[in-house]
Amino acid sequence: MSKRSARHSLARIFLAMTGWKPDGARPEPNHYVLIAAPHTSNWDFPYLIAFAWLYRIQISWMGKDRLFRRPFGTLMRALGGIAVRRDQRENLVMAMARAFDDYEEMALVVPAEGTRSRVEHWKSGFYHIATTAGVPIVMSYLDYTRKVGGFGPVLHPTGDARDDMEAIRTFYSNKQGKYPQLFGRPQLLEEEVEPDPTSGIKPTV
Repeated sequence: MSKRSARHSLARIFLAMTGWKPDGARPEPNHYVLIAAPHTSNWDFPYLIAFAWLYRIQISWMGKDRLFRRPFGTLMRALGGIAVRRDQRENLVMAMARAFDDYEEMALVVPAEGTRSRVEHWKSGFYHIATTAGVPIVMSYLDYTRKVGGFGPVLHPTGDARDDMEAIRTFYSNKQGKYPQLFGRPQLLEEEVEPDPTSGIKPTV
């Protein structure tokens, strides 16, 4: 049995035991940025991994560098983790965009909310990585009310953040996290204030 088949079987058993069901088809693009939302609980991560394995998707995800220290570093990398240092944010968008060139298939999970706590604005790194790399955005979700998870539409960024985010808001409007009060309205700071390209404002990752 191949590694992907073994992971698929393990994920199917785990989701069946916990009462969760898949929804939606496997995304068709080979390269894309993956939004994983709502993110309100530590349980979101194992369910994200489980659904990725169920759909036979090899995801890569960004995490704080402290997650990759002993004793869990090896495990985190095996699960697709990429260590991120906060002091390297300015080059992160370009580095992640270039990473797509190194893989035949890549689904890059970028933490749009950045935390399990409620936030007023999503971090815009996922959007800038997608536009820089020229890849689409796929919306994945966990709906704890119905205990279903899966993948939504493929969004090809137009460069108009307000218009693109409106489509994202529409998709997530009826999805509930484990703690709904911690999931704020999907919105980027750039939607409120158009940054001056000469001002030195950087995308938030």
